[in-house]
Amino acid sequence: MKITELRDKKQAPRHLLLLADPSEELIEAYLIKGKCFIAEEAGEVIGVYVLMAKRMDTAELMNIAIDERFQGKGLGKKLVLHAIETAQLNGFHGIEVGTGNSSIGQLALYQKCGFRITGIEQDFFTKHYPTEIIENGIVCRDMLRLSLRLNN
Repeated sequence: MKITELRDKKQAPRHLLLLADPSEELIEAYLIKGKCFIAEEAGEVIGVYVLMAKRMDTAELMNIAIDERFQGKGLGKKLVLHAIETAQLNGFHGIEVGTGNSSIGQLALYQKCGFRITGIEQDFFTKHYPTEIIENGIVCRDMLRLSLRLNN
């Protein structure tokens, strides 16, 4: 799998970004401010993530998605580790990510990559998304915030 920064954000694989975030408006907003990276296998885009400066010393992983046909093969972990390395190379001292209370697989992935739960934004998804999101049979209401300190 080859991971590269996408220079033309208009070419961002929105079908993949929408797997992780159903809001086209929010996707467009963080695509403008962040850097988009794509993962390719045999010339096909199979994964994506967006990394954005949140504060002077902290980056935020805004979106990460793997094509459903390629999930369960450790590729998501490779993207998360690439995002961590990219943040570190760009001089950030920390990286954060938010995920839904119902995103059980993502929550496990981030913790396996060293992230720790640092906060909860209650009712984030009910306030910011017009339709109810249900994952794993659970209503997605709260945003769980996770962070990782980087060694620079």
